[in-house]
Amino acid sequence: MSQTITTADKKPAPRPDVIGGHTLSMFVNNKPGVLMRICQIFARRAYNIDSLVVSQGRDPRFSRLTLGISGDPAGLPQIVLQCDKLIDVIHCFEHTPDDSVVRELALVKVGVTGGEQRTELLQIVEHFGGKTVDLSEGSMVIRIEGASDKVDAAIRLLNTYDIIETVRTGKVVMARGEQST
Repeated sequence: MSQTITTADKKPAPRPDVIGGHTLSMFVNNKPGVLMRICQIFARRAYNIDSLVVSQGRDPRFSRLTLGISGDPAGLPQIVLQCDKLIDVIHCFEHTPDDSVVRELALVKVGVTGGEQRTELLQIVEHFGGKTVDLSEGSMVIRIEGASDKVDAAIRLLNTYDIIETVRTGKVVMARGEQST
């Protein structure tokens, strides 16, 4: 008996036109509903928001948004233009690694069963320039900060241990030199 495979049974092929790695920063009015309107622009263009950091600016009337996004690169200029047109968006700008400093922070809680394992974990923390921010008999909380690929590499290495919990901030970005973010 032969089996017919339909197109519905096949896994979709990876799409080379959808990539990640874009970082946008926005300066917006600090008002309810602003984030929702911004997110709708990304949803309409089939972009995914991979990370989102929002914080009040030095002036409490404004907030800074940093978004790590992925999607079709051809649609990105249109997204930036549409975000800039929103009344509550002061400016929207795409940052590249050449023009900005991008950092991320992760807290990783790891279960610890003995002194030898604790020593191994402390060596990993030291290698990645991290710190232990909490230490108990059965666990430790590790802080790793830096570029996203550094944080990813540290977590991959820590995966060989008993990770209890991981919390990441998402990307934060600041323009290099005198340029305003």
